[in-house]
Amino acid sequence: MQNQFSVQNQGQLLRWLSDCVLLLDMQIGDIHIALMGDDDLLALNQKHLEHDDYTDVITFDCSSAKTINCDIAVSTDRVSENATHEGVSVENELARVLIHGVLHCVGYSDKNTKERKAMREKEDEMLKQFHVEHKSQ
Repeated sequence: MQNQFSVQNQGQLLRWLSDCVLLLDMQIGDIHIALMGDDDLLALNQKHLEHDDYTDVITFDCSSAKTINCDIAVSTDRVSENATHEGVSVENELARVLIHGVLHCVGYSDKNTKERKAMREKEDEMLKQFHVEHKSQ
């Protein structure tokens, strides 16, 4: 099955992500973003994390104390489905999972309810801080 995902305003999204990194008092090193389907992300999840479930984002963190270096793998299938479920644009949901990945690099976790709540609050803060309405064409 061919994945028909496309990113609107890619440059704007990447500038926003860079602004978020700076707001977190970090420098930008190498941040690689891979967009893929559910099955490919599941394979990464199984191989590297030994998890056998679908997820929207996986972060491979190689950051130093002040510089973010990471690979962020995103399931565009999950992003699209989550956007529909949450009633938000695909771009907004993609921004959420990208900042989620970056937040893992600065010490945020989501292993329990308390951590997930703190992570979601920080995601919301970042989304509000730099949110730009995406205009339809």
